[in-house]
Amino acid sequence: MTPRPLFVAASASYLANCALGTAVATRLVDTRRIRWVHHAVYISTCVLAAAAASTLVWNRGRDAGDNRAALALLPAAAPLAAIPRVSARTGGHVALALSAAPFFVTSLILATTRR
Repeated sequence: MTPRPLFVAASASYLANCALGTAVATRLVDTRRIRWVHHAVYISTCVLAAAAASTLVWNRGRDAGDNRAALALLPAAAPLAAIPRVSARTGGHVALALSAAPFFVTSLILATTRR
C-alpha cells in the first residue's frame, strides 16, 4: 500500500477544518446546534495526520519521498495538540491552527511529487 493517499487525506481534512473554522468565525455558517462537526473534522485531521506520519515505521526504506513527507508532517503534531487548549474566540486559536499549514503543505508536496 502506498502512503500517498494518507497525506492527501490528512491535508484535505486540515483544509476542510480551516475552511469550516473560518466560515464560523466570519458568521457565514452557524454551527451552534452542530458544534460537534468542527470537532469531528479536527479529530479526523489528527487521526489522518498520525496515520500519515506513521508511515515512517511501516514504510521504512521503500520510498524516501514518503519518508521525507512523514518527517515534514511530524511538527504539525505540536499545534494540533495545543489547539484545544486555546479559546476558539481568540486570534491565538487562529494563529495556532494556521501554524500547522506549512507542515501539511510541505508533506503533501513531498508525498505527491514524483521523483
